[in-house]
Amino acid sequence: MRLRPRVDSNQKDIAAALMKMGATVFSLAAIGGGCPDLLVGWRGVTYLVEVKGEKGKFTPAQGDFYTRWRGGYILCLRTVSDAIEFLRKH
Repeated sequence: MRLRPRVDSNQKDIAAALMKMGATVFSLAAIGGGCPDLLVGWRGVTYLVEVKGEKGKFTPAQGDFYTRWRGGYILCLRTVSDAIEFLRKH
């Protein structure tokens, strides 16, 4: 486990927006190894959420994690608007 996780500057705002709409949010940023940044619970479904800046790209470790993951949904959110729109559609 990393001691100092790298967290995108927009992660706090995105997490706050998700929680304001009623989602449960838990940070996974300290895990590393390509694991997505957030664990989000919404309407009985669990989502793994990768937070990226507007021009952020996935790392090779993230690509490998997503290829191997056999669980539920993994999505990428870049803005608070993306987060709000996602919850409204689901």
